[in-house]
Amino acid sequence: MNAPTNTACTPNLGIVEISTGVRSGRFTARAMVESALARIARLDGEVGAFTTVTVERALARADAIDARHAAGKPVGALAGVPFGAKNLFDIAGVVTRAGSKINRDNPPATRDATLIERLEAQGAICVGALNMGEYAYDFTGENVHDGPARNPHDLAHIPGGSSGGSSSSVAAGFVPLSLASDTNGSIRVPASLCGIFGLKPTFGRLSRARTFPFVASLDHLGPMTRSARDLALAYDVMQGPDPDDASCSERPAQSILFELGRGVEGLRIAVAGGYFTQSGNAEAFEAVERCARALDASEVVEVPHAEIARAAAFLITTTEGGALHRERLQRRAHDFDPAVRDRLIAGNMVPATWVAHAHKFRHWFRSEMHRIFERIDIILAPATPCRAPRLGQTTMEVGGRTMPVRANLGLYTQPISFIGLPVVTVPLWQENERLPIGVQIIAPAWREDLALRAAWALETAGIARAPIANLG
Repeated sequence: MNAPTNTACTPNLGIVEISTGVRSGRFTARAMVESALARIARLDGEVGAFTTVTVERALARADAIDARHAAGKPVGALAGVPFGAKNLFDIAGVVTRAGSKINRDNPPATRDATLIERLEAQGAICVGALNMGEYAYDFTGENVHDGPARNPHDLAHIPGGSSGGSSSSVAAGFVPLSLASDTNGSIRVPASLCGIFGLKPTFGRLSRARTFPFVASLDHLGPMTRSARDLALAYDVMQGPDPDDASCSERPAQSILFELGRGVEGLRIAVAGGYFTQSGNAEAFEAVERCARALDASEVVEVPHAEIARAAAFLITTTEGGALHRERLQRRAHDFDPAVRDRLIAGNMVPATWVAHAHKFRHWFRSEMHRIFERIDIILAPATPCRAPRLGQTTMEVGGRTMPVRANLGLYTQPISFIGLPVVTVPLWQENERLPIGVQIIAPAWREDLALRAAWALETAGIARAPIANLG
């Protein structure tokens, strides 16, 4: 066997290339991790993606994988792949901040979150915790305690939130994989603004064990990568029931990676009309049109009362989030980001009857979407109404109207996560534009395979792509 060729350790390598190289002996896991750590050390001062870098843990893990490989033992489907996790995931030995000041007083986690354990069981290597909006109540990625994560494609712009560090770390080429959460759009919005691929699975598909919650009835966890193939591979190894999470489905794992090649032949693909063609800028709708042409999607479907679904999602979010943080608000209100604090306080004042109506509408809306998916396999919709706003920008011009940034970046994502449907966000670029914009590929519950097949088809056709930011 030839000696490992570690000069090829560049940020352009994806999950499949790294793991294949490590298993074949072309690369070592240590070289992959050292390359990632060196790039983080050199460039993350500008980007602000990481809040903790676990250097010793990562190198020890890499050496253990290399030792297993040298001994002829299996090293896993993700051998040597560095990844980061949003800092609401427990990482053993690290305090789980959840983007807050208050949580820093907690002791370090004693065990990894289930999804981290599952990735590392297949040879992946956690290199640290990632920046996020406080307690995940955020769409911009600007954290008042740790400083903002920045969009690597233009550092004067936001990465989106609340998983801002998760998206910027992948777009910057620090890691080919990150873990994130999505309650109202916190995977899909930053994936759109940073130009990467993101998967919000069906509600309950991936375990939430040992992660800090936001809204129990809406929280999803998922991966972010730079290709649809990498997204499918990461998703495959994280699936399965978990006795540590009562909300996790008992459905068996469904391998998707080798389904990608089936493409979209025979799939019934439509574009979301009505609400999803309003309140956005031209670039959002043009991106959907490009995807629709590439996938031969000519039908338009109306998503009934999507605006009410969004309002109901707001109600459930603010009341459940407010209840979760009530004690912290009473004891340490001054330690919250004021913008987060005020919304959580407001959530504690919402009449219970309003929340009951929101849940009742949720049941009706889910049934209506189920009926649509009896005749349609995939729906395309914008992921964000515009490209990434600038850091510190409080209002944006969208669809001829001035809107608050923080409240409205998720106006297309909230109606979908409200009923837990699986969505892949794919990144599109226009010529001479420095910033990307994303499109949601929405599938029926438990059919992540359909969304990922469509994403793969768009990527192989050259429509969707996720280039690494040019940071020097």
